[in-house]
Amino acid sequence: MGIGPYKKEISSLNLYLTGHTYQYAAEQVLLLFFPEERPLYPDGPPTGDRAELSLRFGARYVTAHCKLVLDGQSFSGAARVAAATLTNRLLTDRLCQRMVKKAFYRAALRSGCPKPVWGSLTGIRPGKLMSGYLASGLSEGQALTKFCRDWDVSPARARLCLDTAKASRAVAASLAERDVCLYAGIPFCPSRCAYCSFVSQSVEKSMALLEPFLEALFREIDATAEILERLRLRPVALYIGGGTPTTLSAAQLEALCARLASRFDLGRLTEYCVEAGRPDTITAEKLAVLREFGVTRLSVNPQSMCDGVLGAIGRKHTAADIEAAVDIARKTGGFALNMDLIAGLPTDTPRGFSHTLNRVLALEPENITVHTLARKKGSAITEGRTPLPSAAEVEGMLNEAAMRLPSAGYTPYYLYRQKFMAGGFENVGWSRPGFLNRYNVCIMEELCGVIAMGGGASTKLVSPKGRIERVFAPKYPKEYIAGVEKVLAEKVRIEDFYHEF
Repeated sequence: MGIGPYKKEISSLNLYLTGHTYQYAAEQVLLLFFPEERPLYPDGPPTGDRAELSLRFGARYVTAHCKLVLDGQSFSGAARVAAATLTNRLLTDRLCQRMVKKAFYRAALRSGCPKPVWGSLTGIRPGKLMSGYLASGLSEGQALTKFCRDWDVSPARARLCLDTAKASRAVAASLAERDVCLYAGIPFCPSRCAYCSFVSQSVEKSMALLEPFLEALFREIDATAEILERLRLRPVALYIGGGTPTTLSAAQLEALCARLASRFDLGRLTEYCVEAGRPDTITAEKLAVLREFGVTRLSVNPQSMCDGVLGAIGRKHTAADIEAAVDIARKTGGFALNMDLIAGLPTDTPRGFSHTLNRVLALEPENITVHTLARKKGSAITEGRTPLPSAAEVEGMLNEAAMRLPSAGYTPYYLYRQKFMAGGFENVGWSRPGFLNRYNVCIMEELCGVIAMGGGASTKLVSPKGRIERVFAPKYPKEYIAGVEKVLAEKVRIEDFYHEF
């Protein structure tokens, strides 16, 4: 059922587009207010629960109008832009889509739908808009005012966005033209979490794939390193993610780190991060290997410190196991620690989330990342019946984090949003002074190229003028192993891209 004061359950909404074909823009707003409903595009005259979205080009203005009909009640919204501002095709498309979304947004508010904390913003990187305002010469106060006015964003979220935009601009200023980040993807986990839709294979079922996967990955590492050397690209951050890379044995981790160190020039790295998200994969022997090869950051991700919640999401460890893993990392020494939390997990409550914050803050990690649960396709949560916290409860969890983390010495440094996110909220990375994770900022704000290797890895190439091109590897280990020759052949796209500038 969609958010709103309707007695009738709505399983789908008919969309009618007149004068334009901005289907994606319409569906973004539909998802914002009615995340459970499916868009339909029926033929014939408008009927049923529907949104009629029209765009009219006049001599002075281009005007978008929405007629939203729900359970027999009709609500209207409109938005317009001066025709003289539409100076080229790209700008015309962008502004017209914005007007269509605003018209739909305003009609939904008039119908009684609660105002989203991010207003009419539907994109995953709101910080790029705020950074643009600051780059144009606006003061921080002016940028905040404009951001709230343009997008109807709550003042608290606008301030959060400003703080992360400032961090992004500082990282951007530190990057040279040929700087890139490296990513190595290890798509294996001890078991699959209920909320997860990432490409990962449970080692319970696929242990035999580990060695052939690494053999294929080493071939890709060799080919990628040769390209970076020819292009004079400089790695400034290296991130080994997944999956859970510490699913590998100590010997396998040593072989992986040795291959990376021998093939790439890692002398200018500002950070070297490894996902060790599952405490049941962390041992002193593995961490000693990582320190030997210069790893400076670990991500130990409890998601919750409540044993009941951990059981509900399919974790086979306890909160005490997480504390023991952190103790091993601290005794090994030399690691900055990040800990991921998720607001909105099955069976969790505001009290439970507060308990999680208490226990995590007591561990004093250098970074804490607070995610909002996203109900992604392919995750067990979307198929199960386990109760989830309400949007109001999730908001309370996030608000508590936003209040307590600054008091404990953390500041927000990166932010992004996702589809199907509970309450339409956000994910925020918090850092103590001097421990900002540059890789996270670079990939989320698209500040430089991210050259990715491994199963399910996504290379994102970014030019100085902002052009972006993506290169995807096969998703699953078997596919990656079988298709490694094609993966290697695709590397030519990196050279073609960078030869353009």
